[in-house]
Amino acid sequence: MSLTESDVAPLEIPHIQQIEVNQLQCLRVQNSRGELLLALQGAQVLRYQPHGQEPLIWLSDEAAFEAGHAVRGGIPVCWPWFGDLMRNPPQVQALHSGGRLPAHGLVRSIEWTLQESAIEGDRVRLLLAIPATTDSPSLRHLPHGLELLLEIVLDDRLHLNLTTRNGSEQHLALTQALHSYFAVSNIINVTVEGLEGQNYIETLEGWAERQQKRDLVVSSETDRIYLDLPPRLTLRDEGWNRRIHIDARGSTSAVVWNPWVSKARRLSQFADDAWQHMLCIETANVMKDLVELAPGEEHTLGVTLTGEPLA
Repeated sequence: MSLTESDVAPLEIPHIQQIEVNQLQCLRVQNSRGELLLALQGAQVLRYQPHGQEPLIWLSDEAAFEAGHAVRGGIPVCWPWFGDLMRNPPQVQALHSGGRLPAHGLVRSIEWTLQESAIEGDRVRLLLAIPATTDSPSLRHLPHGLELLLEIVLDDRLHLNLTTRNGSEQHLALTQALHSYFAVSNIINVTVEGLEGQNYIETLEGWAERQQKRDLVVSSETDRIYLDLPPRLTLRDEGWNRRIHIDARGSTSAVVWNPWVSKARRLSQFADDAWQHMLCIETANVMKDLVELAPGEEHTLGVTLTGEPLA
């Protein structure tokens, strides 16, 4: 199921509108610069499109929008671990045990609370939270007193800030990511700038440590963890004459992922040819870039996304 313009009535701009997409409660946000669609389940940005551009954020045409199930595409929130828990640092693994634990943490299928919303001129701000008092069964084993907040700001760009507050009496170790699926004209037209000379872990070849020799061009299945990164990466798309700047805060690691041909056929909510039109560049705190918080401390993982024409 997909959302089309005919599904929602036009409103004055800027605005925040509550809508339903299949089984999910969502917020549709518009200002004079662009449009955002957000699911309260998982606090997941589903779509972001600046006016006059192709979408920056990719959403699968086969996304199901079902309660209790993650949606393929958008910007899922991965917390308090990223990927397979058993591939995480020991101090992250130590906080979680027992039962079947899903990839990418515990909050992607939880309904978040909209705590604040504000419109100031052309700027729209949303604050979503999983409060410290949550009674979600999947979070009950975590130290009591943790609070997770996601601030989303739409102005001429898109800003996300994911804040963890450790209000417990225990030391907390976590990994996390803003798992951004970027829309591209075709993967063969794309270059990722800012990775040259950076170290990475090649997860598809025994988690070997490698060094990126030049800007990244994706030409096969890709699943790499980049470390010690500069604050800015840039996704250059010759087909759409566009670059997307990805400006990270509170992060020196990122994951780059594309399933390519064979794996795409095995993925749920994913068309066989969808790999051609997306690339994940996930702003993260993973591996040695994990977050450790003493009682009373907090950490914010943030990213700002900017689309602009190629010069």
